[in-house]
Amino acid sequence: MSYRNAIDLLTIAARAASARGVSLAEIEEILERNYRTAQRVIDALGQLYPELEKLKDEETGCARWRLPRAALAPLLIPTADELAALALAEESLAVNGGVDHVQALRSLHAKILALIPDDRGRRIEADEEALLLALGHAARPGPRPVGREAVDLAISEALKGGSQLRIRYRGWHDEASRERTVSPHGLLLGTRRYLVAVDMDKVDGTVRHYRVDGIEEATVLPAMAVRTEAFDLEAHAMTGFGSYQDGGGVRDVVWRFAPQAVRWAEGFSFHPTQTMEHESDGSLIVRFRAAGLLEMCWHLYMWGDAVEVVAPVELATLTTGHRRDDFPALP
Repeated sequence: MSYRNAIDLLTIAARAASARGVSLAEIEEILERNYRTAQRVIDALGQLYPELEKLKDEETGCARWRLPRAALAPLLIPTADELAALALAEESLAVNGGVDHVQALRSLHAKILALIPDDRGRRIEADEEALLLALGHAARPGPRPVGREAVDLAISEALKGGSQLRIRYRGWHDEASRERTVSPHGLLLGTRRYLVAVDMDKVDGTVRHYRVDGIEEATVLPAMAVRTEAFDLEAHAMTGFGSYQDGGGVRDVVWRFAPQAVRWAEGFSFHPTQTMEHESDGSLIVRFRAAGLLEMCWHLYMWGDAVEVVAPVELATLTTGHRRDDFPALP
């Protein structure tokens, strides 16, 4: 059997295992083949799976074929690579996400492992562990903010239920925390996580950012959240350089990377709106529109004197005096 025919057969087997099964006409449509080919596929499927049963569609009177789902179970067992990818997703969320999502992924991981037959499960788990060790899963150094499980769970519940939150929050410039009632609009993930919400005590209805690690307590309220009309979290996130956005607004940003840094800079996606232009002297110009000059400064520092801020002037001023020439490596 050819590789293409094997794929076609598995595709139709999966459809036949659905509640309604599959008809010859549907096989023609799925595979984009003729009626005779559809008949050959059904014949081959019957040889491979004797459990295949022929039924009559009560609505159309046409023949349909259905395959017990148990017959496909061996084909649905995940690979070690797939399980390793799931474990890495758990780790990534543990660093950048919320505890509720981590718990959901871990629960899914456990359920998948429980469904794998013992003889294959032990081998797959061993392969998964080897892959994770090879990928450096066992040690992921680096600083990260420490969150509070109760706060994460309350934020998740409020977002899923469309409820208001009462939070005790201490901002960057606050000497002490204070209570606020907010309507959550979403979460921004990055070096720090930010709750995007509207302060219900403010009359302007402005969408604000609250550092999740700065929220000391959070309580879900029975009142429904008040959503800002036409607010789009993805579009909102794209206006910032990172998860933190200062009050300066969106700016036209232009950076020039020195020739010795170009091959590293080309490997970065600095912002979804970026464009790149190669200069005649070998340098690279990167342009994009975003807010968040402070996070830009944090990132630019890692490039030492290999990058120059062309615009905006405010960002150039912030980086003046902080461009070093003694960094032994680039990001």
